Amino acid sequence: MAARSQPRGAKGTVGHPYSALNLRLVLASFGLVICVGLGVLAVWAGLVVLAVVLGILAVAAVVDLVVVQRRRAARRREEPPGTRHSMFE
Repeated sequence: MAARSQPRGAKGTVGHPYSALNLRLVLASFGLVICVGLGVLAVWAGLVVLAVVLGILAVAAVVDLVVVQRRRAARRREEPPGTRHSMFE
């Protein structure tokens, strides 16, 4: 199967692909909010096991947020000035 050429206006190149870190940041934030909210509701409803599981998932989301932010900061330090690969940075 032959590789197709990159569409016009697409961000990133073959040598420097477009990063999905911003999407991962949004998804981790969403997961954190949902897990904390549902965890609070589970405690309120007396479902302790569910609350613990949601708490563990919330901690995993926080760790992911920290990792993503560190990678975004490292990428920003490596890029030459004036180079932007995302409108959300």
